[in-house]
Amino acid sequence: MYVCLCVGATNQTVCDAVARGAATSKEIAAACGAGSDCGRCRRTLRAIIAAAAQPAAV
Repeated sequence: MYVCLCVGATNQTVCDAVARGAATSKEIAAACGAGSDCGRCRRTLRAIIAAAAQPAAV
């Protein structure tokens, strides 16, 4: 699924950036471009960051 239509960044692209250490929407923008244009996806970016920070359910 596309997260950022402006640059064509997918959920997987953003998750990969988070896995490499991006912890803010600005760091994601620097890593893959998502969130660097109109900003409508920044809420989704923050949700992806928050989900990655949660411990896995057992």
